[in-house]
Amino acid sequence: MTQLIAAILFLILGVGVGTFGTLVGIGGGLICVPIFILLLSDGGIYPYFHTAAEIAGTSLVVVMANALSGTMAYIRQKRVYFNAAIPFAIATLPGAWFGASIVDGFSGPKLSFYFGIFLLFMACIMYWNSTHKPHSDVMDIPDDFQYPRFLGILVSFFVGFLSSIFGIGGGVIHVPLMIYLLGFPVHVATATSHFVLACSSAFGVISHFLQHHIVWIPAISISVGAAIGAQIGAKISKKTKSKMILVLLSLAMFALGIRLIFLGAAH
Repeated sequence: MTQLIAAILFLILGVGVGTFGTLVGIGGGLICVPIFILLLSDGGIYPYFHTAAEIAGTSLVVVMANALSGTMAYIRQKRVYFNAAIPFAIATLPGAWFGASIVDGFSGPKLSFYFGIFLLFMACIMYWNSTHKPHSDVMDIPDDFQYPRFLGILVSFFVGFLSSIFGIGGGVIHVPLMIYLLGFPVHVATATSHFVLACSSAFGVISHFLQHHIVWIPAISISVGAAIGAQIGAKISKKTKSKMILVLLSLAMFALGIRLIFLGAAH
C-alpha cells in the first residue's frame, strides 16, 4: 500500500470516526483503537503500530481533532454547560499525564483484553439504562439545574487516566456517568463531554508526543477526516433522539468488546 493510498483511506476512516464520535460524544477513540489493534498492529493487514503505546498515542491525536471540531460546533449551538465543563476538564489533566506515563507497561494482547472487558461492562450498563429509563431530549440545561460537583470532578480525574491508557479520550466513560450519575440531559452531556475531551486529549497528546508514542501518517490523515466528520455529527445529533444515541453507542461498544476479548485471550 502506497503512502498516498493509505493517507486517503485514513482520511475516509476519519470522516466516519468523526461523525459517529461526535454524535454520541465519545471523540472517536472507541472506533480507532479496535481498528488499530485488529488491522494495523503487528499481525494485521498493514502493521503501522508496534506497541500499545503507539496505538494509544495516535488514537488520542484523532480524539483531539474530533473533539476540537465537535466542540466548536456545539458551542455555536449553545449546548456546552461551562459550569461543569471547565472544572471537569481541569480535573482530567493529571489523570491523563499519569496514564500516558504508565501505558508502556501494556502489551498489545493485554491492551486488547482489558479494553474489551471495559467496553463490555460499559455497554451492558448503557443498554439497560437506555431501554429501561426515560430520557429527556432537551438541548439546554434547565435554569435550576444542580449536580454533585465534587463527585463530577473525582470522576473526571478517573476519566483522564483511563482515556490516556486506552487512547479513547474518555467520552465513552464520561457521557454515561454524566447522564446516570450526575443527572445531565443526554444532549447536554454529549456536548459538554466534547469540551472536556478537547482539553484532556490535548494534554494527553502532549504527554504521548514527549514520549514518542505517535505514528504521524495515520494520526494526521484520520484527524483531518475526523474534524470534517465532527461537523456532520453535530448537525445530525440535533435531529436524533437521545434513546437512539445511547442504544447505538452501547451496541457498538458490546460488539467491539467481545471481539477484543477474544483477540486478547487468543494471544
